[in-house]
Amino acid sequence: MSDLLVPLYKLPSREDGAASVRAAGVVIRRANSFEQTLLAEFITAHFSQGWADETAVTFAHQPVTNFIAIENKKIVGFAAFEATRKTFFGPTGVDPAHRGRGIGKALLIEALWGLADLGYPYAIIGAAGPVDFYVKVVGATVIPGSTPGVYADLLW
Repeated sequence: MSDLLVPLYKLPSREDGAASVRAAGVVIRRANSFEQTLLAEFITAHFSQGWADETAVTFAHQPVTNFIAIENKKIVGFAAFEATRKTFFGPTGVDPAHRGRGIGKALLIEALWGLADLGYPYAIIGAAGPVDFYVKVVGATVIPGSTPGVYADLLW
């Protein structure tokens, strides 16, 4: 899968992020350091141990570089940034039972604004899965020749 480039100076408004799902009872906010175990358990249960490991580093940053989606005091999604490399977005995911509600879009926008707040003009979405989604929501473009990018020679 190719990497994508996102111009952070052209992001949708923050209102298209967290505010867009709040009316449905979903809160999008930055994770707290004391929630690291809960998030790792969520990621391992719904995605992979590798992703849980990859996002662990986001809790070493101040502020934490991970947004979570919460409904009824349970994590239903997450979006990490600066986990693998500087300016990188991801990994990210929404509980399959909660997909199709705009949670992924809200997490994406909030996390990319997090990168913009750090002063970056561009973000990289490494080994992007749903390319059409990223193109539509945040104007991402494919970086030619970026496969496998930083994900070469993995241990798994």
